[in-house]
Amino acid sequence: MEPILNTLYVMTEGAYLRLDHDTIVVEVEKEKKLQVPLLHIGGVMVFGNVLVSPFLIHRLAEEDRSLVFMTHNGRFKARMKGPVSGNVLLRAEQFRRSTDAEAALAVARMFVAGKGQNARQMLLRAARDANEPANAGHLRKTAEFIAYRLPSLEKAASLDEARGMEGEITRAYFESFGLMVKADSGAFTFDGRNRRPPRDPMNAIMSFLYAMLAGDCASALEGVGLDPQVGFLHAHRPGRFSLALDLMEEFRAPIADRLALALVNLRTVTACDFTRHEGGSVTLNEPGRKKVVIAYQECKREELTHPTLDRKVPLGLIPHLQARILARYLRGDVASYTPFMPK
Repeated sequence: MEPILNTLYVMTEGAYLRLDHDTIVVEVEKEKKLQVPLLHIGGVMVFGNVLVSPFLIHRLAEEDRSLVFMTHNGRFKARMKGPVSGNVLLRAEQFRRSTDAEAALAVARMFVAGKGQNARQMLLRAARDANEPANAGHLRKTAEFIAYRLPSLEKAASLDEARGMEGEITRAYFESFGLMVKADSGAFTFDGRNRRPPRDPMNAIMSFLYAMLAGDCASALEGVGLDPQVGFLHAHRPGRFSLALDLMEEFRAPIADRLALALVNLRTVTACDFTRHEGGSVTLNEPGRKKVVIAYQECKREELTHPTLDRKVPLGLIPHLQARILARYLRGDVASYTPFMPK
């Protein structure tokens, strides 16, 4: 099995990354702060005002290691990769199916089914752990609604219908999401999903985690030769990683949302880890971002049994394994794509 390569996250304003033989050196005000072997790095993600030397950029591209640029608060700006690799016939089939309404709908249904089932399981687990009977009842009711809607996916006659059902499931899930937040209700009040920009701390954490997860999904898809911009569920837009967003749907609840709730409920992240800006937006500050990044890296090392492969694998490898399964489906090696739905 392939190893999990680390992602190097650099968040210190004014940092400078350079190549030193086979290592990456991170300097702040010309003082060396970190030196890591390239061998252990799968990609680099920099936030805000961070400089990267041309020689390091060239080396990352040559060795097919990604370089992602984010704003200081975690919004995606750009992604650098080396020459496209993989089977051109696989990408040609991906392009063909993405423009075939019936074929695209078949794939989109699977992504929505995975997302819905994982959201339902998240709600049921939260209901079992709820302190208030009323909250437990509300969470179970939402889980029942999702279970009721999921079989209708097979009857969806168009992509718009499938997207509409995905929207219904998402709205119901987020209407109950606040009941899973057990920490300081004043600081972490959740009144629904909002973004661009987030307007409360809970949404700020979730947006930050989603951005990192989307980057991992894009890398996983490129690793098996698929184009992360050509999706099925998400509409095509210039610069949008539609297939990465498709793949990410099934991981939102079991990876990003679960971690966001753990960080808040265990008080790893507190109100002092956020900055409120004029106009109402809320972002993680530098100490807060570091806490979330460290927790995300630790989360990726957790092992669980993959339901399709029936063996234990690190959570960080799940996007790569699912990308392989998707590639096998598009090549015609398997009859359907099986979403990641942990028990």
